[in-house]
Amino acid sequence: MLDVTVIEDAEAAAVSLDPIRARLLAELAAGPASAAMLAGKVGLPRQKVNYHLKALERHGLVELAGERRKGNVTERLMRATAASYVISPLALAAVQPDPDRFRDQLSARWLLALGARLVRDVGALITGAAKARKRLATYALDGEVTFASAADRAAFIEELTQGVGALIRKYHDGNAEGGRDHRIVVAVHPTLKPEATVKPEATVEPAAIAAPETVAAPETALAAAPTPPDQD
Repeated sequence: MLDVTVIEDAEAAAVSLDPIRARLLAELAAGPASAAMLAGKVGLPRQKVNYHLKALERHGLVELAGERRKGNVTERLMRATAASYVISPLALAAVQPDPDRFRDQLSARWLLALGARLVRDVGALITGAAKARKRLATYALDGEVTFASAADRAAFIEELTQGVGALIRKYHDGNAEGGRDHRIVVAVHPTLKPEATVKPEATVEPAAIAAPETVAAPETALAAAPTPPDQD
């Protein structure tokens, strides 16, 4: 079982979003089970559970883990193909976010578009690497920092921009024969706490660097991955 997999197909996404099927996925992520075993947990007849399981299996969201005899019946034990699932923007290809359409480093919506592209690109790279039976070279850094003031946060952003920019200029070689493009995404956003109330975006976007600390500690993330050829 994979730790996480990306759903790129629109029909598979629709199947996974059905409340009953999402519940079945959660149950099967915890361990293999038969339709009869699941029926009591989700409060549906075994035949109805079988119907939903076949839909999930058809789209590769669950798979056969084994079979067992129970009386005169052979039960199929199913399991989820991953512990968790992420739906790629490719599932809504016609309306997927495009970070190049609107670029604003202080916009929360632009950050969201960058995140969506990251999910789309890395998901496609994982799929391609799996088919080619090759490892995918990626890197990610995740951490939290508590700023004493808005001025400190602004200074941090400035140093971060200069530092990452200097590294890009140092190592970028657009003329390298056989070189491979990599995309680098650096993000800073307030850390979302369970008890925190998310304020309207208007209070977060343009003033993201200089706004008063209204949510706990800003979170920083850095990710690097090869750029898919068709996205260069």
